[in-house]
Amino acid sequence: MRNGSGLLANTPTVVKNLVIINAIMLLVKYLGKGQLLGFHMDTVLGLHYISSPEFKPWQLVTHLFMHGNFWHLFMNMFGLFMLGAPLEYRWGSKRFLLYYFICGIGAALLYMGVQGWNYHELALTLTPENLALVKSQGPQAMMDLYMGGVGFDNTAMNDLAILLFTDLVGASGAVFGILVAFGMLYPNAELMIFPLPIPIKAKYFVILYGAYELYAGYAQQAGLAGHQGDNVAHFAHIGGLIVGFITIMIWKRRLPDT
Repeated sequence: MRNGSGLLANTPTVVKNLVIINAIMLLVKYLGKGQLLGFHMDTVLGLHYISSPEFKPWQLVTHLFMHGNFWHLFMNMFGLFMLGAPLEYRWGSKRFLLYYFICGIGAALLYMGVQGWNYHELALTLTPENLALVKSQGPQAMMDLYMGGVGFDNTAMNDLAILLFTDLVGASGAVFGILVAFGMLYPNAELMIFPLPIPIKAKYFVILYGAYELYAGYAQQAGLAGHQGDNVAHFAHIGGLIVGFITIMIWKRRLPDT
């Protein structure tokens, strides 16, 4: 018998299978032009805010396996592959997989908390009738906006429609949890800042990246110049960092081999 060869041959089981599953999901999405068995994949599997008519509980998990495009997938899987493998070798497959889902779901819940604040602020400006109209006709209004139309003749209604019917996809929350774990457990390991060949210790990389995400999230919320069209879920990234940090701190106290 010959030993396996190739990029994934020596990759630990969970990391390898997560990469494969995510790649397959994007391939199926591309081949089906976003459709599978008659339903729109992002709508059914991507995460929606809990008050959205499109929300389903399973989306807290399934959104972690959906990605917007190849580069979205590549960046997340590159981070998972490079930083996740040492963690899985250290913890074992079961604990690593548990940590992955804790961070991914925790990040989604924090992101939904921010959405909840925005929902409350917008709903206060609308009548119950307008709120019901957004929930029933929001997708059509969003399509009109994307086609250059006006959507609803009300900015708050348009903003609420976008909040309710835009789905969150991607493994970024889980990957940011992996990033903070790597920085805590291998603080002096050197990482490269892509695409520049500049080495930086993991602990500093995590701090700088976290600071950037915090600023970007604030700028996005405040609508600062240059950030109005930002559709990155920065607060999901921050959520992954926070949940990952808390989880590692708890494990260090209760599980000495962390």
